Amino acid sequence: MQPWSSVSVPSLPGTPHPLRLFDTATGEVRPVGTGSRVRMYVCGITPYDATHLGHAATYIAYDLVHRIWLDNGSDVHYVQNVTDIDDPLLERAAHDNEDWVVLGMRETALFREDMAALRVLPPRDFIGAVESIPEIEQAVTKLLSSGAAYRVDHEFPDVYFRHDATGRLGYESRYSRDEMAEVFPERGGDPERPGKEHPLDALLWRMARPGEPSWESELGAGRPGWHLECSVIALNRLGIGFDLQGGGSDLAFPHHEFSAAHAEALTGQHPFAGHYSHAGMVGLDGQKMSKSKGNLVFVSRLRGDRVDPMAIRLALLSGHYRSDRSWNADLLTNGAARLARWRRAVELSKGPAVESTLDLLRERLSDDLDTEGALRAVDAWADEALCGSGEDTNAPATVRDAVDALLGVVL
Repeated sequence: MQPWSSVSVPSLPGTPHPLRLFDTATGEVRPVGTGSRVRMYVCGITPYDATHLGHAATYIAYDLVHRIWLDNGSDVHYVQNVTDIDDPLLERAAHDNEDWVVLGMRETALFREDMAALRVLPPRDFIGAVESIPEIEQAVTKLLSSGAAYRVDHEFPDVYFRHDATGRLGYESRYSRDEMAEVFPERGGDPERPGKEHPLDALLWRMARPGEPSWESELGAGRPGWHLECSVIALNRLGIGFDLQGGGSDLAFPHHEFSAAHAEALTGQHPFAGHYSHAGMVGLDGQKMSKSKGNLVFVSRLRGDRVDPMAIRLALLSGHYRSDRSWNADLLTNGAARLARWRRAVELSKGPAVESTLDLLRERLSDDLDTEGALRAVDAWADEALCGSGEDTNAPATVRDAVDALLGVVL
């Protein structure tokens, strides 16, 4: 798949700060991506609906990571998948009496437009599950050969991964077995599937059913399971032990846990990623945002209402990326007001010296993406500038570049 178009990122004066990020696997804020070449995998969308604000908040968070690494002079290899074949996509297509391929292509195209509008830097590799099926088939065959996987004895002999194949299940999410059992069926698992050896075993290859899309393979006609898709796409482009795997907090288990387990069983090496990071959920007016509740707020709809995407971005940056938080009209109003104030400030012919502001902006972002502190740093400079303080004629342009390079906001 082709990603969306990239944008130039300004170079900044001064000394960058290495990134420290919370690691779900250790429960600590640790350095991440300190080398000259860094590798990041962020789980992408299942394109059965438009990009909502929860998606946007997640991808903006890892866009900040990308930008901080670039500021530190690193070559960033960023990979993102698209789950363009899975049950939610097929169910939505059937509900709407639409071709699942057309639905997936349309929503993926809309996602690209939304990401470009929000100034999210594109991945180097943007890979669909469908185009990865030959790679996935090879991985399933290898897992069967090693004994990490098995076929169920059933009319449809699907292939499953033994949850205890690596002996490490739970290290990434830090979920207890009781917690795993509770959320597994809520997040795509099938604990009651007849023929499974254990309720937590994860699907690797679903054999063809009447009326469902399938692909011919040595495994028999079928289609891939969800978790293995990310294992294979990441391994074949980044290798084992890449710097960071990211996504929403609802992916910590089972998706990221099994993605890691599959990859580690395939390679015999540990860990899959050196760092596991998860962004919080975004609700609406105090309630969980979900399709079933009909309360999703879509980026494309806001753009259609002529909301400046930079105001949306600033509104989402006003909360910490790891916090579950709520979207409301005030957030967008405040984001638009902040954007207007910053733009007025950088249009001035002079302003306060920026060295301390730029250093504070870098410091806050490098400390587990403290966007609230970063926004306050720019607020303070803008307020001083608008009050007529400062004689630095280069300051407005430097602040404009810094906000673009580090926060991804065009002033």
